[in-house]
Amino acid sequence: MNQIFIAAALLGLASSAAAADDALVARLVAAAPTADPNVLHLALDARKCAMESGLPSSDHLAVIDYSKPSSQRRLWVFDLATGALEFFEWVAHGRNSGDSVAHLFSNREGSLASSLGLYRTADVFYGKEGIALQLDGLDPGFNDHARERAIVMHGAWYVSEELARTTGRVGLSWGCPAVRPAVAKPIIDRLKGGQYLFAYYPDRDWLRASTTLHCSAASANSATPFGVTKASPD
Repeated sequence: MNQIFIAAALLGLASSAAAADDALVARLVAAAPTADPNVLHLALDARKCAMESGLPSSDHLAVIDYSKPSSQRRLWVFDLATGALEFFEWVAHGRNSGDSVAHLFSNREGSLASSLGLYRTADVFYGKEGIALQLDGLDPGFNDHARERAIVMHGAWYVSEELARTTGRVGLSWGCPAVRPAVAKPIIDRLKGGQYLFAYYPDRDWLRASTTLHCSAASANSATPFGVTKASPD
């Protein structure tokens, strides 16, 4: 009887957790009607996977949808406590990822391309572009070389509404998710110190092999941050 009771209790907890997850997805979708609901769901799943692996929770979540052209605003920053959308902005991709639309992604140093997957934010520093936010990639084989590649969030003059409107795209970075200088500090202030950023593109290899999207596979081995053998970088 005790085992039956425990099983029923665990099932109830799982159902409650699933309902809470669905409710949060619904709030984010309502707050960001131009975002793809499936991308938001994946972002929350990846964040949950990170937390289940032992990383802390977060108050905010940033989502980049690189399937959209850079002429469109494709960066959303959410307050997860309220479900409110705090920022909706343009964001650059790497120069070797594509021109107006990104389609190639890399984890390799010197590739000058953007990387996909879940990141956890770290420290703020000031470099040649001004304020910048360090990012730690949590997807082995896809973005875990972010530190070595100096992939950070920063402001850049080549990201602007005017450029997006007049040239059909914003400028190209060396792989960093660069934003407008006017919003760099307020966005970084929201995201610094252990928040999560999720970069999406419908890349078949990443969707199949990403450890942050497949927690059940990741739990089988504890050799890497998410428990799988690290994939070979491109």
